[in-house]
Amino acid sequence: MGFLSSFLGILGFGIGIPIGLLIGFFFFIYSEPRAVKDPVVKPLYEFNTTTLHDLLPEIPLWVKSPDYERVDWLNKFILDMWPYLDKAICGMIRCMAQPIFAEYIGKFQIEAIEFENLSLGTLPPTFHGMKVFETNEKELVMEPAIRWAGNPNIILVLKLLSLRIKFQLVDLQIFMAPRIVLKPLVPSFPCFANIVVCLMEKPHIDFGMKILGGDIMSIPALYRFVQETIKKQVASLYLWPHTLELPVLDASTVAINKPVGILHVKVVRALKLLKMDFLGASDPYVKLSLTGERLPAKKTAIIRKNLNPEWNENFKLTVKDPQSQLLQLHVYDWDKVGGHDRLGMQVVPLKLLTPHETKEFVLDLLKNTNIDDPQNKKHRGQIVVELTFIPFKEDSDGFSEPLEGGYGKKESGISKSFNDGDLSGAGVLLVMVQGAEDVEGERHNNPYALILFRGERKKTKKIRKTRDPLWNEEFQFMLEEPPVSEKIHIEVMSKRTGFGFGSKELLGSVDINLTDVVHNGRINQKYHLIDSKNGMIHVELQWNTI
Repeated sequence: MGFLSSFLGILGFGIGIPIGLLIGFFFFIYSEPRAVKDPVVKPLYEFNTTTLHDLLPEIPLWVKSPDYERVDWLNKFILDMWPYLDKAICGMIRCMAQPIFAEYIGKFQIEAIEFENLSLGTLPPTFHGMKVFETNEKELVMEPAIRWAGNPNIILVLKLLSLRIKFQLVDLQIFMAPRIVLKPLVPSFPCFANIVVCLMEKPHIDFGMKILGGDIMSIPALYRFVQETIKKQVASLYLWPHTLELPVLDASTVAINKPVGILHVKVVRALKLLKMDFLGASDPYVKLSLTGERLPAKKTAIIRKNLNPEWNENFKLTVKDPQSQLLQLHVYDWDKVGGHDRLGMQVVPLKLLTPHETKEFVLDLLKNTNIDDPQNKKHRGQIVVELTFIPFKEDSDGFSEPLEGGYGKKESGISKSFNDGDLSGAGVLLVMVQGAEDVEGERHNNPYALILFRGERKKTKKIRKTRDPLWNEEFQFMLEEPPVSEKIHIEVMSKRTGFGFGSKELLGSVDINLTDVVHNGRINQKYHLIDSKNGMIHVELQWNTI
């Protein structure tokens, strides 16, 4: 039976092959070939974005999205610099990893952890496009599309119980789209204080990991687990809105402080002042100001012919850094003719104050702040002042300790908001006039900004011969209550240099409703100027309450 089945199988195989070849030859000879159609060729601009993504998944972003720009020059730069960047980056990795490895030495029977080989390979990362955003803040925002299919050779050796276990990282691939923010922009090189980095989407990371010569990433379940774990960990640390902030410049050298509170100063009296007038007593008055401010000094009234004057006058000064600022007090003798004679001066460090507590100071007047000056030994009288520091509400938490402990306000990209119950009390309205665009006069272009609010007039410096002036000047208005239903009026004026008729010209104006400023705490916008064709003005408004 077995012989018969084998014989029939061989016979069928021998007959089937000729018959199959005969049928195939028949179809090849007598079948009509189909007409070959020409391929449809269309330019890329006729396809939508979805079709392009399906047809060309690896197309650069500067082709997919018009707002991404080509950066071939940057890729060429990185390619030429890569051998040096490789060594520099690897050196940084070794320095950063050394203290981390040291923490595990002696634990879990680990004797040593070290890099046997550390190289990022010969293939640098490439930038497939760069997007740059324009914002109203003092910052530069970039979103590069980075892809790196590298050939690194990283071998980590773990000495465990006299065994050498090697971990080798190979075939690394990283695709990511980070957001890089350089802020704030400052007039000190390199012109930005911090680098803030975050990821706009979860990155793609792929690599091979060899242990004892075998690639453990070839295990499907382990590969997916490692991929998901890495994405989750990276996302929890750096996926927007989480950010990584890298300081570039020392905060003290580029401090752009905003007011954190108000200093209430009561100039009470002076005692036993010097007699500067030959035929009579002095006519004293006091000038007071804070260090680090360019605002005009405040002045008391002039008391005629009195060496023990009493003023009992109250003043308010905005404080930006109570840890370092000083209150300067200068006592002068008023004269009708010529300059006013200085009777003495003194300073008070604000760090000596405790928030919300009034403190009285009886200060000996000095010639100057040089303690070694022999003229300071001369008695010049005394001045009595009462000082109270009131921090703004958003900075008042945790101020039970004296100012010597130091504190500061951390600005965020989100403006604070107030409840209806918070819309009361005194405060400071800050008006930062950044600049203007496309302002053009009929006779001249020497623009400056004029701020009008509650009868006060304040103006910026004049910039000659420009349609896009940049002022970056700040003005302060002390208010006893929030300006909920008020408006601030800003005019852009041009003034002719020299003399002549028509020396001033209105280039445009704007009325800004302060209701949103009070409710949101801060607004930073560009406003279209009335009576101007294309003119705009950039204004930042901030309301701080005490």
